[in-house]
Amino acid sequence: MSEFWDNRYSESTYAYGVEPNVFFKEALAAIEVKGTVLLAAEGEGRNAVYAAKQGWKVKAFDQSEEAKNKALSLATQQEVVLDYIVSDIELLSYERESMDALVLIYAHFPKEVRRAYHQKLSQYLKVGGLLIMEAFEKKHLEKQRVNTKVGGPNQIDMLYSLEELREDFLGFDFLLLEETDTLLNEGIYHQGEARVVRLIAKKK
Repeated sequence: MSEFWDNRYSESTYAYGVEPNVFFKEALAAIEVKGTVLLAAEGEGRNAVYAAKQGWKVKAFDQSEEAKNKALSLATQQEVVLDYIVSDIELLSYERESMDALVLIYAHFPKEVRRAYHQKLSQYLKVGGLLIMEAFEKKHLEKQRVNTKVGGPNQIDMLYSLEELREDFLGFDFLLLEETDTLLNEGIYHQGEARVVRLIAKKK
């Protein structure tokens, strides 16, 4: 998959734009005390750069070297600093319970490793820390059939359900857990009406 993402992110334009995800932006604004945030599978850095501009200390990772290059270029343009590494989730070694927020924006993982990945990422979040997530829901396949430009994985096992997320994040109190339709306008690869899951949860 790193080759796929390197190819996508090697394009001159930003695949998903340079503006932050709308749900992420709104969720971050509701957090009064800024600390350290970890953005998983962060791609070209649009959300990481936004968080840094809001005063957060930002850590981010992706499996694509091209993604990191684009993210650091965007950070330089916006005059902020990111701690961005290239890594697979299995090789991450952040300090346990060191993050005040964990962000998963369209971070889709294969079914056989999804729960293990979510649980590993959860270990880096402090007790009382917030998890923010938006991703494609299983019924999103129907949206893709109507409009291929809306993007997202085309395999149902790579998409999420509310039930799966409840089970993946058992050690959390859910402040918001919903599936809904939303209109995406993010670069050239997220265009049109999508079916998504949204989650805000506090680690117990």
